[in-house]
Amino acid sequence: MRKHYLDNIRWVTVVVVVLYHVLYMYNAEGILGGVGKITSLNVQHYDAFMYLVYPWIMPVLYIVAGISSRIVLEKHTAKEFIRSRTRKLLVPSTIGVLVFHVIQGYVSMSFGDAFTELGKAGVPAPVIFIIMVASGSGVLWFCHLLWIYSLILVLIRKIEKGRLLNLGAKTPLWLIILLVLPMWGAAQILNAPIVQVYRFGYYLAFFLIGYYVFSNDQVIEKLKRYAVVFMALGAALCIAFTVIYFWVKGGMNYADKPVNVGPLYVACSYFGSLAMIAGFAKFGDVSNRFTAWMSKRSFGLYVFHYLGISSMALIFAKPMLLPAPLCYIISLTAGFVFGYGLYEIFSRIPFYRWALLGIKKEKKNVQR
Repeated sequence: MRKHYLDNIRWVTVVVVVLYHVLYMYNAEGILGGVGKITSLNVQHYDAFMYLVYPWIMPVLYIVAGISSRIVLEKHTAKEFIRSRTRKLLVPSTIGVLVFHVIQGYVSMSFGDAFTELGKAGVPAPVIFIIMVASGSGVLWFCHLLWIYSLILVLIRKIEKGRLLNLGAKTPLWLIILLVLPMWGAAQILNAPIVQVYRFGYYLAFFLIGYYVFSNDQVIEKLKRYAVVFMALGAALCIAFTVIYFWVKGGMNYADKPVNVGPLYVACSYFGSLAMIAGFAKFGDVSNRFTAWMSKRSFGLYVFHYLGISSMALIFAKPMLLPAPLCYIISLTAGFVFGYGLYEIFSRIPFYRWALLGIKKEKKNVQR
C-alpha cells in the first residue's frame, strides 16, 4: 500500500524550497549566491522565512529518501537499486549538467561578473568552461549526495544483514527524541570547506535514520500518536532559531559555521523534520488528483525551478530594470513556470527525459 504522506512531504517541501530560493536570491543578510538586496528597506523582515525553514527542508527530504529506499529494496535487489539510483540521481546531476544545466552555471557566474574577473586573471577559456559546468550543478548537489548515500547503504546492508532494521523497529519514543544527539555529532564532521551544502556526515545521518528507524511502521505509529506534540515542538524550535539568529543576532549566516553546527540549529533540523513526518503521517496521508499531479512533478520542479528564479534575477533585478516588488513576483512566477514547464517539455523528449529527469525509456509493446 502506497504511503501517500511521503509523496505529500516531497512536493510540499519542494514548494517551500522554491519560496526559500526567491528570498535567498534577494536576501539582505549577506548570504552569498544570488543578486543580493534590491530593496531600500533597512531590514527585510520577510527574510526571516529563510531562517524558519532552512534547517529542516533538506534533512526531511533525506529522511524521506531513506524511507523510500527501504520500500524499493524490499522489492528489488541491491544491484537493481543501484542501477535505478544511478539513472535517477547520477545521470541528471552529471550528464544533465553537460547537456542543459550548464546554462545555470552561466547565470550563476554572471551574478558576480566571474567571467570578467577570470579573464583578467588570465584563466584559460577551457578552464572557465569547466568552472561554468561545475557551477551548473546548482540544486543537484542533493542528487550527488543521495547517490553516494545509496552506495553506502548497500554496503552497510551487506554487513549488518537486517539486524539494524530489526533494532530500528523497536526504537522507543524516548530514544527517538535522544537521536538528536548523534545528529548533532554528525553535524560536526565531513563538512566541505567551501561548498557549504555538501555536509556529507550530517545528511548521511538523516538518510540512515530514515532507512533504519522511520521506515518502520511501528515507529511511525508512535510519531502519529504524538503528532501534535512534535509539530508544536518543531515549530517552537524553528521560531526560536529565527528570533535568535535573525533578529537578536542581526541576521547571522545560518548556512555556515558556527550557526549550522550549533545545538539549536540541529534541534531545529531534527525536530522540524519530525514535525513534518509526524504531521503528514497523521493528517496528510491522502491522495487526490491535485496531490497526485504535484507528486508526479515534484522532482521536475526541484530540478528546474532555480533556473527560472535566477535567470529572471539576472535579466531584471541585477541591472535594476524593474522595481524590487515586481522582481520578486517575476522570479517566484518563473520558478514555478520553469519548474513545471520544462518538466512537461523534457519529459516528452526521449534523450532529455533520461538525461535530465532520469526517466527510463518506455518499451513499446510489439504486437504479433
